[in-house]
Amino acid sequence: MALFGGSRDISLFNTVSKELINDIIQSEVGYYKFALERTTSNVYGESVGKMYYEPVRIACLMQREDQTWSSDDFGSDVDQTFSFRFLKQELRDINLIPEVGDILLFRNNFYEVDSKIENQLIMGKDPDYAISTGANDFGNSHSIIIKSHLSRVEKLNLIPLRGGKYPSTNKITDGTANLLG
Repeated sequence: MALFGGSRDISLFNTVSKELINDIIQSEVGYYKFALERTTSNVYGESVGKMYYEPVRIACLMQREDQTWSSDDFGSDVDQTFSFRFLKQELRDINLIPEVGDILLFRNNFYEVDSKIENQLIMGKDPDYAISTGANDFGNSHSIIIKSHLSRVEKLNLIPLRGGKYPSTNKITDGTANLLG
C-alpha cells in the first residue's frame, strides 16, 4: 500500500488544478464533438459534409506553435499546430471523450484533432488499469493533451463567428457520441 497519492491527495491536486485553470488562467475553447451517427456517407465510407454537435465551452491550457506559410499555384496557405491540455476529470464531468476528427474553436480559428495523449499520471499509477486491488485508491490519470492543426472553415461546413465571441454552449445529450463507453 502506497503512503502518498491516496484519494485525499488526488482530490487536493485536482482542486488546485481546476481552480488554476478555471479561475486564474481562464482560457476557454469551444469543443465541437463529431456526430458519427448523424453524418451520412457514400458507398466508399466518405462523407461530403460532417455533422457536429453544438459546441461545449471548456477551460484548458494551450500551447501554440508559430504559423507556417506556404505558397503554390493556387496562392498562399497558412498552417499552425496547437496543443490543448484538458483536465481529465472535467471532461468526465461533462461526458466528453476527445477523438480524432473533433473540432476546437479558439480565437475564431477552427482546429481539427489529430491525436490524443493521455499519459500524465499522478504517482505513476492509474487506478483504471490497476492490476492489484490494493492500488485502486492510489494515483490518477490527470490530463488529456490534444494535438491539432488549423483547419479551413469551408471544409467544416460551419458558419464562422464574427467579433471574437464564443457560441452559446448547450450540452447535447441526445446521441451516443457524448456518452462514456
